[in-house]
Amino acid sequence: MFLGYNKFMNILEEFDTIAAPATPMGMGGVGIIRISGAKAFEIIEKIFTSPGFEKGKFKHGWIVDNLDSSHPAIDEVVVLPFFAPNSYTGEDVVEIQCHGGIQVVKNILNLVLKNGARLAEKGEFTKRAFLNKRMDLSQAESVADIIHSKTSDFAKVSMKNLSGVLKEKINEIRNDIFEVLSKITAGIDFPEDVQEPEYSYLIENFEKIISKIQNVLEGANTSNIFRQGASVAIIGKPNVGKSSLFNALLNLDRAIVTDIAGTTRDILRETLDLGIPVTLVDTAGIREDEEVSQVEQIGIEYSKQSLDEAELVLFIYDASIGLDKADREVLKLLENKKHIVLANKADLTDIRDDKAFYVSARTGEGVKELKELLKQKVCDINPENLDFVTNVRQQECLKKACVSLEQALLAAQLHELQDLISIDVKSAILALDELTGELITDDILNNIFENFCIGK
Repeated sequence: MFLGYNKFMNILEEFDTIAAPATPMGMGGVGIIRISGAKAFEIIEKIFTSPGFEKGKFKHGWIVDNLDSSHPAIDEVVVLPFFAPNSYTGEDVVEIQCHGGIQVVKNILNLVLKNGARLAEKGEFTKRAFLNKRMDLSQAESVADIIHSKTSDFAKVSMKNLSGVLKEKINEIRNDIFEVLSKITAGIDFPEDVQEPEYSYLIENFEKIISKIQNVLEGANTSNIFRQGASVAIIGKPNVGKSSLFNALLNLDRAIVTDIAGTTRDILRETLDLGIPVTLVDTAGIREDEEVSQVEQIGIEYSKQSLDEAELVLFIYDASIGLDKADREVLKLLENKKHIVLANKADLTDIRDDKAFYVSARTGEGVKELKELLKQKVCDINPENLDFVTNVRQQECLKKACVSLEQALLAAQLHELQDLISIDVKSAILALDELTGELITDDILNNIFENFCIGK
């Protein structure tokens, strides 16, 4: 069952006052405790030495436990008041800025809870902001994206979503659909006064709207890569410098490097920030040899599995030796896989093959250029040119809207009854309303905010 805002607003009347740390628990200069709800100011008045708040003015004073006569003073703080509806949640909000020690924050939070608040659930502050129409669901989801961003580029793109860019695009598409539906409905309900729109009009507009949705969905793969990152596996026979290149790309000694073949037995993974999060995978050398131990064989099987799972494979061979039979056997495994051929140890030879990219893990030659090539191969897009990102849930909503419109388009081409066509058009609107949160189920809503941290 889908629930709209009105249903949620009835629930809001019974919402109690919540509190949680808005900064990570740990040592720091400042810790922030956020209180939101109808009793926010009532609670702070009980425990703060400088009562009486005005809009736009913060106050300095002490948090005190008036019930503890032996140790009443807890910390010297600054309190920021935010009056409803002009706050993050749309409710009365109080933020207490205290010293950032773990125990200090805990003591103040416990005092707030003792005086009438309850501990907030994950994402409950942002959930209330959504329910109070301070933001739509796409903007709420962008808050989680910003918090969990693994790269600066994704944080910047997520900030565009928070500013409402995706919301505006979806509303634009929804308005186009609604305009067509309005004309169909008017022709059906008032046949004596209004003519049904021409089928050519329906066909033209359905095609335009479908094109707009598909343009948004074209960036789905890029969005997913920006959000989740990409896996890049380094593959080759033993002793060609896979681990050395792994270390060079990361600029740290993460993998053990020796001249002994088969040193790497297990899979090593590290994240490389190339504007998008790239999981770099160092693998065991692949070889078919009777001398291979059981342990090394297991490592080889792991390497083949990593190869299959990777979005991109770096195949590496020893440039000082050239491609030999063992290299070509490994290369055969990549026939249907997106890959880059790397000739390592370029500092040991002057020979160059146009089909390979030459690097030296030892001297660093070509490593910087390889990182740029990696970024192009995995996700060749400038984040500055990316207007917004979408997540899987949003993409599914867009796909449902697109399917409904494609069915309406086919019906219009066959000149079917416009009353029937309107059913698919309405379904497209409902799918977009699910995306923005105008129409959403409790289960979906709870699942979204379950992925937030407490205090946000």
